[in-house]
Amino acid sequence: MATLYTQQSKNIRKTWLLMSVFLIIVVGIGWVFSQIYGDSSFVVIAVIFSLFMNFFSYWFSDKIVLAMSGAKPISREDDLEIYRIVENLCITAGLKVPKLYMIDDPSPNAFATGRNQEHAAVAVTSGLRQILDKNELEGVIAHELSHIGNKDILISTIIVILVGFVALLSDFFLRAQFFRGRRDNREGGGQAQMILMLIGIILAILTPIIAKLIQLAISRKREFLADASGALLTRYPEGLASALEKISNSQIPLRRINKATAHLYISSPLKGGQSTSWLGKLFMTHPPMEERVRILRGMNI
Repeated sequence: MATLYTQQSKNIRKTWLLMSVFLIIVVGIGWVFSQIYGDSSFVVIAVIFSLFMNFFSYWFSDKIVLAMSGAKPISREDDLEIYRIVENLCITAGLKVPKLYMIDDPSPNAFATGRNQEHAAVAVTSGLRQILDKNELEGVIAHELSHIGNKDILISTIIVILVGFVALLSDFFLRAQFFRGRRDNREGGGQAQMILMLIGIILAILTPIIAKLIQLAISRKREFLADASGALLTRYPEGLASALEKISNSQIPLRRINKATAHLYISSPLKGGQSTSWLGKLFMTHPPMEERVRILRGMNI
C-alpha cells in the first residue's frame, strides 16, 4: 500500500523521466528541422533550449504558477489562525513550514507548489477561507501538506511549464510554415514546406491530447493518497470530507485559471466544463468528488 513515504521516490523518478522525455522530443524536433533545411545548428539550438527549459521549469515554475494564479503572500499578522494550523500540522508531519499565499477569489479552492519542502508554498482562495470552519480548513491544509510530503508538488509544477511549451511548439510550426511558404515556393522548396506544414498540423492536432496525457501521467491516485495522508495527519477524516463537499457544491469558477494549472488544485477549478461521459471521466485530472468523500468517510482512524 502506498504511503506518504513510499510515494516520494516514485515521484522523483517520474520527474526525471518527464524531463528526459521532454529533452528527447525537443532534440528530435531540432533534428527534423536540420534535415529539412540542411543546417545542423538546429540540433545544437534544440539541445541548448531543452536544457534551458528543464532548468527553468525546475527552478522557477513555482513562481510562475503563483503569478498566474494571482496569489499574494500573507504574513502571520494577516491571518494568525491559518498560520497556527499550518505550523501545528507541519510539526506533526515533520515538514518545514511552507510559505502561505492568498488568492483574492470567491471560488473555494487551494493548491500547493514548489520544488521541495524547503521551497514549498500553499495557496488558498479567499472563498475557501470564508466558507470553511476550522476543522475543514485543517483538512484542506493537511491535504496540501501531504502533496509536499509526497513530493507531488515538483512534478505537478514542472508539468505546467513543459505542457505550455508543447503548445508553443505547435504554434511555432504553424507560423513558420505560413511565413516561409511563399519563399519556399519561389526557391523550389515546396517539399520542405510540405514537411514543415505536416509537422505543424500534426502537432496542432496532438497538442491538447499530449498536454492532457502528460497531466494524467501524474496519476489521479495522488489525490486519493493526499486525501488519506491528510486525514491521518489530522486524525479527523470528516473535516476534509466536509470541506470537499462544500468546495464541489460551489459553482463559482476561478477568475484566473488556465488548463495547464487545473491539476494543481484540490478540486477542479473548471466549473461546469467537466464531462460526465465515460470518455470525459477518463481524461479528468481529479477523481470524482463523490468517490473521494465516500473513501474518507469509510476510514477508521
